[in-house]
Amino acid sequence: MMKRVVLVTGASGGQQGKTGRHVSEMLLARGVPVRAFVHRIDERSDQLCALGADVVEGDFLDYHSVERAVQGVSTVYFAYPVQAGLLEATAIMADAARKAGVTRLIDMVMLVSSPDAPTPRMRENYLSEQIFEWAGVGAAHVRATVFYENMRALSAATMARDGSILLPWGSESTVIPLVSAEDVARVAAGALTSPSVTPGSSYPVIGDVLALRDIIATFERILGRDVHYKEIPDKAWHDAALARGINEHAVEHLSRLWQSIRTSSRQYEVTDTIEKLGGKKPKTFEEFVREQQGAFKPQLASTAA
Repeated sequence: MMKRVVLVTGASGGQQGKTGRHVSEMLLARGVPVRAFVHRIDERSDQLCALGADVVEGDFLDYHSVERAVQGVSTVYFAYPVQAGLLEATAIMADAARKAGVTRLIDMVMLVSSPDAPTPRMRENYLSEQIFEWAGVGAAHVRATVFYENMRALSAATMARDGSILLPWGSESTVIPLVSAEDVARVAAGALTSPSVTPGSSYPVIGDVLALRDIIATFERILGRDVHYKEIPDKAWHDAALARGINEHAVEHLSRLWQSIRTSSRQYEVTDTIEKLGGKKPKTFEEFVREQQGAFKPQLASTAA
């Protein structure tokens, strides 16, 4: 029996989570045919090609490139970056996938998704999910929380500079649900290849739940240095994030997310989804920091010989 071809969007990998890259590599390692949808042909896409992927260049917001990408495909992994354009990209993919006869689409969305969710991106996610479900393409949703990789991106530079974490997260008792991007990809790969997936299903993915004080202690224990947290005002963080080049859509989403997390009374728990669908126990935050500790350490200036 011929294996399904899976179209993986964002296959080259972005700057942080790179779930599309992880999903592509995981599927290829299992012998699953992958069509890798990439924004540009470069050395990253060449590596995927060397692994056996059918690489196609395109743009989420270009209807005809999406239409070409889904031809002959039965299954899609859809992961749109945290930037403007999600609903247009969803409508394009939903229409093209429906016409191509796609029978399963797994999308990566936020942990919370509803018309009243606290961030604009989460509210767009809710509408995006409805569009995919209306399209009748067998849509199911992987609900991911804050990536460990986000924590690295948000704090690596200041940690390396002076051991500081500068965020508007309230007190050190604030609890943060976290997850490895690799574990999110494992769940997605499991859903893409499972014998059956009920349309409309949701898979919440939380790999670790830590108070901010526990995050600080983890850094101190692994890096062997003092780490201190300084709460900064929302506007100061917002303006600094924009100045670092983070797009406005992402900054607005994250600003609202931090406000929600620090004021929330919600109780979070590590989900069993990673082990059940992904086949492995969740990677802990401590394991991630051990792997990535070089990113948080002071970088010694090179000197001429």
